[in-house]
Order: sequence, then C-alpha cells, then structure tokens
Amino acid sequence: MKQIPRDWHMLDYSKDSIYGISANRAYDELLKGKTSQKVIVAVVDAGADTLQEDLKNVIWHNPKEIPGDGIDNDKDGYTDDYYGWNFIGGKSDTSNVTKDSYIVDRVYFRYKSLFENVKDIKEVKKKDLYNYKEWLRAKELELKTQSPQAKEAADLQRITDLLPQIEDFKKTLVKDTFTLDDVKAYEPLDRRTSAEKQIYTILFQRVAANTNNYELPAALNKLIDSLKNASVLPTTPPIDYRGNVVKDDYNDFNDKYYGNANISAGDVMHGTHVSGIIGAERNNGVGIDGIADNVALMELRAVPDGDEHDKDIAEAIRFAVDHGAKVINMSFGKPLSPQRKWVEDAFRYAQQHDVLLVHAAGNDGEDLMENPNYPTQYFEKDTAKSFDNMITVGASGPIEPLLVAEFSNFNAQAVDVFAPGLQIYSTLPGKSEYGPLSGTSMASPVVAGIAAVLRSYFSSLTAPQVKQIIMQSVTPIDFPVVNPATGKQVSMKSLCVTGGIVNLYNAVKLAEQETKK
Repeated sequence: MKQIPRDWHMLDYSKDSIYGISANRAYDELLKGKTSQKVIVAVVDAGADTLQEDLKNVIWHNPKEIPGDGIDNDKDGYTDDYYGWNFIGGKSDTSNVTKDSYIVDRVYFRYKSLFENVKDIKEVKKKDLYNYKEWLRAKELELKTQSPQAKEAADLQRITDLLPQIEDFKKTLVKDTFTLDDVKAYEPLDRRTSAEKQIYTILFQRVAANTNNYELPAALNKLIDSLKNASVLPTTPPIDYRGNVVKDDYNDFNDKYYGNANISAGDVMHGTHVSGIIGAERNNGVGIDGIADNVALMELRAVPDGDEHDKDIAEAIRFAVDHGAKVINMSFGKPLSPQRKWVEDAFRYAQQHDVLLVHAAGNDGEDLMENPNYPTQYFEKDTAKSFDNMITVGASGPIEPLLVAEFSNFNAQAVDVFAPGLQIYSTLPGKSEYGPLSGTSMASPVVAGIAAVLRSYFSSLTAPQVKQIIMQSVTPIDFPVVNPATGKQVSMKSLCVTGGIVNLYNAVKLAEQETKK
C-alpha cells in the first residue's frame, strides 16, 4: 500500500493522488499576499492544553478580562473567563467533572417512574410526549446496547467479524478442518499467526467442545442471538457526577452562571487535538500547521468522559456567540437529547448572530435518519426544516479503498459533506506532543478550519453562504464507495448530501467568485 504522509489531509489529489483538502495548494496559489482578519473559532469540547507550543499563541484571550484576579472584569457573569469557560466545573477551579454517565442511562431512569406503566401513548399528556418518546428510545437502547449481555454480544460480534479475514489460518495449520485442540497445539511463527491463533482460541472457547472451523460461525451467531435475547434492563440509576460537582439548578436554563475558568481540567487530549487541526500556528517551524492561519481558538469545556448534557452545550454555544465567535466546532454527540429545545434555541441564537455551527456526524457506522446523533440540524417539530448555519460532517480517508471511514455515520440528507478523519496528525497535551487520532471528531474541525479561512479572507460572507460554498466546492466522488453499515458498494451521494469531500482550494476559488458579484 502507498505510504501516506502524516499531513495527508492537507494534500491535493491532482498533485499528490491523495484525497486531502488541498490546503497547501490554496495557500500557495490563491491566498498568498492576501489580507485576512482574525476569526474567533469556539471549540466546544473537553478542554485544551493552552501551553502546547503550537497552540499557545492562537488561544483566544478575552480582551475585557484580566486573568486570575478573581474579578468579573467584563461583567458577563463569568469570572476570569480569559481563555474561555468550563461549563462542567464547580465554583473552585479544582472541582471539575471528568467522568460522567451515559445519556441512555440518565433518560431511562429520569422518566422511568413517570412512564413505565403506560400501556398506550394516548395516556400520555401532550406536554410529555417528547419525553415519553425519548424514554422509549432509551429503554430500547438499554436492551440493545447498554446491558451487560448486549455489550458482551457486541464485543463477541466484533471478534466474530474478523473470521473472514483470517480464513487462511487453515493453510497455516495445513488442515482444512480444525478444532480448538489444533489451534492450541500450534506454535506461531510470527506476529500475524500469533494474532490469528489468539482470535480462534477466544472464539472456540465460547462454543461447544469439538466445534470445527466450518461450524464455528453458526455457533457464534447462535450465541450472540441468545445474549441479545437475554438482555435485561438496569436496576441501578447512574451516579449524578455533574450534579455532585456543578451544583446549579439543572432544570432552570436561566441558572447559567455556573462552572469555572479552568479549561484544562481532566483529560484534554481530544480538545487539544481538535484545536490543532483547526488552527495550530502555521509556519512557526515546529510541530504541525493548522488549516486556518488567522484564528483565535476559544476553548469551552462542556464534554466529559461520558455523555455531555444539553444545558452545558446550549450555554457554551450562547457564550461563544456573545463573545464574538464566528465558527463553532462541535466534535461530540449522543443518541438522545432530553432538553433538545434548549440546544435548538441556542442554534437559533447562533443563526441570528451569523455564526456557523460545524458538527461531527458520529462514529457508529450508522444511518443518521435511523439513529440520530444529537445535536442535529433538523428542527424538533418539523424535520423538513433545518438550520442553514449548521453543517454535519462524516469522516473520509486518504485513498480509494479507505475513502469512507468504516466508523463514520452517514445519510444522504443528514450528513452534508465528508472530510478527512482517518489518522489525522495534530497537537496533543504536553509542550511538544503530537500524534494521530481518527474519528468524525477529527473531520469536523477540518471543516471548521476551512470555514475559518473563508470567514477570515472573505469577511463579507454570511454563515449560510460559507456553508453553501463548502458544500458546492467538494471534490466529487463518482466511483463506488463502501457503506459503513452494510459493507456494500454504494454511491457517495447515498452517504451525504454533496457526494464529495471538502476542498479548501475549490472553496477559496468559489468564494472569490461569490464576493466579486
């Protein structure tokens, strides 16, 4: 296989035969010598390392706040919000939420006593209908994905799915038909055969003795089905990690002045990596180059190790808008949204203030219309309508066999574009640490970076115009790609609205045309 450069996402297909975003080409051929203005990009994430060598000079500083003086200098309700704000912290900088529960557990137990005895939806009051439907979905997901039996079935399925890839192990054993005893007796010759032996050993040990390799898949499928059927609902409510630390009135959206200024609490790897993709300092002779060259990264900590809370996301978006952000990156998501209205109102607030929202499609390899990844760009009460200032991003790879990341969510309506999200090299916590990560969490900041460039060099463009330019300037993929859910060959148009991968060079050319009209 072709050697893939670590900055592959910045490369150009016509020059490098890699499906990058043509960022280097855009700067070399189109943007050189042009003036730009600084754009604030809010990163709603898990926090970031503000001392990382490639980030320290591009982190946003609140011009009206004096750091560390314990005074709310700009009187915005947030004391010492110099770099951003931590919406999952207590009043003290040392009191912070790191681990949290999952939304499926929270919703199931929150509404269990209210809805568990409902026999017919007609019994539910109109004002409770949304919560009832969320609870039913939570109950379904508990059985399908969250119960110990469901998790065991999923783990076993993942290993079972490897069988077709190691079918040639019988040639290694020089036996067409073999059992667990044959596998145990084999002494591996190298790392590959050692891994194959381990997989077969694990799987054979889960089924009846003397099962052979031809009988193994059917036996495993029977076991997986039995585990799924044995799934039971949980009996112990999740720990209220957030409530024990933050101590706001969660049910009161107007109780918004909570948290602290510590944006580097807990594990900040995810947020640090995302931030570097967007705007790591360019041309400074160290580390990497971010996509955008004139940005200030506003760090908003709202995503714990677990599922985020709707209130924190909505408050973070409003904070970003109020403090001048023009692009907001959201590399997070969850299958339920009990306070969806709060988030939707925040989206509307961003829309009214001409702010572009960029959201990761999610990493479940699923169709988003069947399994939503909240927040979505669709209105709660009318899914035919969507926010024109929000763009949803799937993850792509560098070359044809890997073009659609196998983990990426998709849908011909709910995902707008694909962007590089496989082994993206970026900043990590520590003065000079860097490394690759994969996910739609990496694809979203690629698009946020492109949006920041457009808003920086073409400041007259509105958020909806920037969205349309990004969508209209994709590199079209006109050959079959692999559907992440089915493994079948499909058209790229069946996986996202545009049927293509974002491209900064094309976007800049189109922006030039639009701004000359």
